Amino acid sequence: MATIEECRRALDKFSDNLAGSEGDVRAAAALDRSLSCRITDLDVTFVGRLQDGRIRVLDTLQGPPPAKAQIRLAMTGDDLLAMVDGELHFAKAWASGRVKLEAGLMDLLRLRKLL
Repeated sequence: MATIEECRRALDKFSDNLAGSEGDVRAAAALDRSLSCRITDLDVTFVGRLQDGRIRVLDTLQGPPPAKAQIRLAMTGDDLLAMVDGELHFAKAWASGRVKLEAGLMDLLRLRKLL
């Protein structure tokens, strides 16, 4: 099972990957939205913002987030690490229910380019 520290490093690596992307992916990541990433098996939520093509984690909370972020992700820690390491494709994980993504319709349309 992944640790909280490993999950935090994975989110930082994902942020670096987004910041270094080009074209459609860079445009999709250029949103300014509140973001939460719930790690279900650790019962922890990273809250922050997707801003300027980067994920900025502002806090780590025990349990579910107290407020509803504009973009919400939920998955196990092992799935987060596998996706960031390229061992698990996000679209397949999302389609199978291993990863949950919730956002407004317009955000989902933009974020699909990241898939």
